[in-house]
Amino acid sequence: MSQSAIYAEPVVDLGLAREHGLTEEEYQRILEILGRVPTYTELGIYSVMWSEHCSYKNSIAVLKTLPRSGGRLLVAAGEENAGLVDIGSNFAVAFKIESHNHPSAVEPYQGAATGVGGILRDIFTMGARPIAALNSLRFGSLEDARGRYLFKNVVKGIGDYGNSFGVPTVGGEVYFDECYRDNPLVNAMAVGIVEHNQVARAVASGIGNPVFMVGSATGRDGIHGATFASEELSEDSESRRPSVQVGDPFTEKLLLEATLEAIGTGHVVGVQDMGAAGLTCSSTEMSAKGGVGMNLYLERVPVREEEMTSYEIMLSESQERMLMVVKKGHEETILKIFTKWDLPAVCVGEVVSGNLVSVFHKGELKAEVPAPSLVLGEGAPVYIREAKEPEYLQRTRIFDARSLPELGDYNRMLLKLLGSIRISSRRWVYEQYDSMVRTNTVAGSSGDAAVVRIKGTTKGISVATDCNARYVFLDPRRGGQIAVAESARNVVCTGAKPVAITNCLNFGNPYDPEVYWQFREAVAGIGDACRALDTPVTGGNVSFYNEGPEHAVYPTPVIGMLGILDDVNAAVGIGFRRANHDLVLLGSPKGEIGGSEYLYLVTGKILGTAPVMDLDYERRLQASCLEMINRGLVESAHDVSEGGIAVALAESSVSNGLGVSVRADIFGGVRPDFWLFGETQSMITLSCDRSNSNRIISIAKEHNVDAQVIGHTAEHGRIRVGQLMDVSVGEAKGAYESSIPSQMNGR
Repeated sequence: MSQSAIYAEPVVDLGLAREHGLTEEEYQRILEILGRVPTYTELGIYSVMWSEHCSYKNSIAVLKTLPRSGGRLLVAAGEENAGLVDIGSNFAVAFKIESHNHPSAVEPYQGAATGVGGILRDIFTMGARPIAALNSLRFGSLEDARGRYLFKNVVKGIGDYGNSFGVPTVGGEVYFDECYRDNPLVNAMAVGIVEHNQVARAVASGIGNPVFMVGSATGRDGIHGATFASEELSEDSESRRPSVQVGDPFTEKLLLEATLEAIGTGHVVGVQDMGAAGLTCSSTEMSAKGGVGMNLYLERVPVREEEMTSYEIMLSESQERMLMVVKKGHEETILKIFTKWDLPAVCVGEVVSGNLVSVFHKGELKAEVPAPSLVLGEGAPVYIREAKEPEYLQRTRIFDARSLPELGDYNRMLLKLLGSIRISSRRWVYEQYDSMVRTNTVAGSSGDAAVVRIKGTTKGISVATDCNARYVFLDPRRGGQIAVAESARNVVCTGAKPVAITNCLNFGNPYDPEVYWQFREAVAGIGDACRALDTPVTGGNVSFYNEGPEHAVYPTPVIGMLGILDDVNAAVGIGFRRANHDLVLLGSPKGEIGGSEYLYLVTGKILGTAPVMDLDYERRLQASCLEMINRGLVESAHDVSEGGIAVALAESSVSNGLGVSVRADIFGGVRPDFWLFGETQSMITLSCDRSNSNRIISIAKEHNVDAQVIGHTAEHGRIRVGQLMDVSVGEAKGAYESSIPSQMNGR
């Protein structure tokens, strides 16, 4: 391209490049790649594609250390729009989790809604029909007006989009900690089902094949959204509202049906969602993957605003749009499908030989860039940043649990824990979501994991999101291990075998050596656990720069776990089902209270270190629990997590109203408060018919796992532990159910 092709665009120099978030080194690389000064449109293209959000330039070297293939995976991590896992019977599950943190911080309703819309599109561009949505949300205190505002509108945005689109929101998690006050975390996950022969790829191929833009018209919303998500939030962030897209779930529903019908014709070569970086990302990534080039003619792009420039059209992140490569000669078939669904479908270019993506606008060549130079894994920059262990760990590690005074009132502490904002019922949240649309949901948000049936088969899937960020804060590697182990344990408690994960890694500024150390160590922990539990990583998302003006969020590597049930009708829930059933504890309480909610309620601080994580023991524990459930020996199963054994038993009691009595001689030398409220890992509470207790304990011994009968369920409607604790189930339920409504009702 000659400089005469620049026309009236601004003159590009280093200063303008820096305004676009590029470094001097990166600008020099662009000059070398192009052999000239870039046009303004080209500068925009490189700035978004080399942003953290699109290029993963500060994380990809670390991510490559994760186990990213094998097992039931049909595609390696990062190869397609979402992970793909074989579940047998010619079906595969597509699933993925992504963040929409920064948009939700400045415009919570649309930020959350478009996060849901984007992750759903990643699923159905694979040819999969979405069957479930989940989320992982984190906010500051609800005592703060801004915290309530963000919480209320994020939940409403998720609910309105998912409910209108027609996908059940079946599970997730919500945490509250002061570190998320300025920068909430909004991670959206979606799951879909596809037959093996209907899987679509995000690739361009076939010289001369037409390139279609389908779905909504293009506007100015979301321009530089990828760059916005690659910088810290500040007092100026409110002015970046134009970087937040606006979603339309009704259009997306039409786009789903039209896209799946088009893929079903066999005439679609490749299709990709226009998410971050819009047309720029989809055109360059599809071209690079196929080893081809692409010509784009922007005057053909349907726009909803006048006088849009080539820069704006290429960078717009307007929602509900796809780029689709169609087999030449079958254009009319595709056009008829989208016309039937009342959606625009316009040929905006063609596949060409070479590797250049050439952008024309009204007869002028506005950009000509080598596709491989832009994309992750090829020409995009890769950095390994300085890492340093955080100084705060020297302070948190010196805590001695023996210095904590022994607890006097166990009843009061149980009620306080059940009413804690970190533990209490999330009913206020999930009742705003339609969890039963499409009638596939077997178990929803009130359990350890959601269970969804696969229609036409006996199979089901179990899905959960999980991360205790306090553990990661106290010990990033161990915290990463625990996030994977607990999410796997959650699906095991439903009777499903864990098979793969997706992850959403939320951290602060990677240029901060302490943050980068947290990131590196947490990823190492995730890799440790995934290898031990044989749950490879299908892909996911890295979200850096999650910081407010004063501090970063806790390191929060959220894990989305997928499990498979061969017989969905054998799924198990957390609620006690009958009185006079034995309670069995798998695992052995060690009285660990570091990072626990109990310790926080007593001291007001995050202290100690994360609980010990023995991954081999965890693997055996999960295998034993699955065997017990598969043999029909278990009536209920519940993972022990925040609040410890006492809270786990109380949650199972509250679920169906049955009481529980725990033996007085159960503590085995561990301090009673630490035994009841400590958060030792690798523990599950089971209930079973008394005739099955010995068989359960025998299976545990075969797996070299601790197991003991600790009490029984009862009709007396009370939660009793020897002479230490005696709380009515009604009072416990009141504390558990009232915390969030009391702070949100009428506000």
